[in-house]
Amino acid sequence: MLHKQVRKDVKLTQNFFRLPMLATALFVFPRCPGPRKPKRKAPASPAAREASPEPYPTHASPSPAQCLAVRDALLGFHGFPEEFAPFRRLRLGGSGDSPPPLPPTVLDGLVTTLLSQNTTEAISRRAFASLKAAFPSWDQVVDEEGTRLEDAIRCGGLAATKAARIRAMLRGVRERRGKICLEYLRELSVDEVKRELSQFKGIGPKTVLRITKAMGWVPVTASREKAYIHLNTLPNMCQKDGR
Repeated sequence: MLHKQVRKDVKLTQNFFRLPMLATALFVFPRCPGPRKPKRKAPASPAAREASPEPYPTHASPSPAQCLAVRDALLGFHGFPEEFAPFRRLRLGGSGDSPPPLPPTVLDGLVTTLLSQNTTEAISRRAFASLKAAFPSWDQVVDEEGTRLEDAIRCGGLAATKAARIRAMLRGVRERRGKICLEYLRELSVDEVKRELSQFKGIGPKTVLRITKAMGWVPVTASREKAYIHLNTLPNMCQKDGR
């Protein structure tokens, strides 16, 4: 029964679950050297302290076995991401002779995430490489008024939609921060990062919510916010065996 359910889960996830660079940029690669600012933590309200952190305590899925089975199937289908390989070797006691790759910027990760929508990992990487070749700086992307951005990422599909979202995101960052850079996110808490990223159209939990509802991992009535909290148990489950 579990094997049958896993096959169903994998079929649902193969077309949607990707391994974008955004998580790599924010949480795997270390922060650039420099003084570290203390993380701000808002005091919890009495209601928040009393509330259960698990919004669906009686919903048994996903179990650790389901999480690990789907993870292994996805790794078998997509392969292990190259950017994680050096760190995996170090964590598992490898020699670590090969130097780790240069850390991607947070902005590179976010743009790659936008480009990965509705396409494969390989094609989205090709679109990102084409974008960077056509525009040496992000300011050039914002200031360009023609269709060069669309042309550069056309191989990734949905070029007009993705180009509009990328340009709007970059313009918004420059207007708010004075320059196009998201490295400040490394200094924020996870909740603060989520709030910052939620401002950008095309970045959010909508796709994950749709898939996990179909898989039965969250109730059909789950909201995006509550589904996110419920699914926060997945990373711990998948890390228990050190992979």
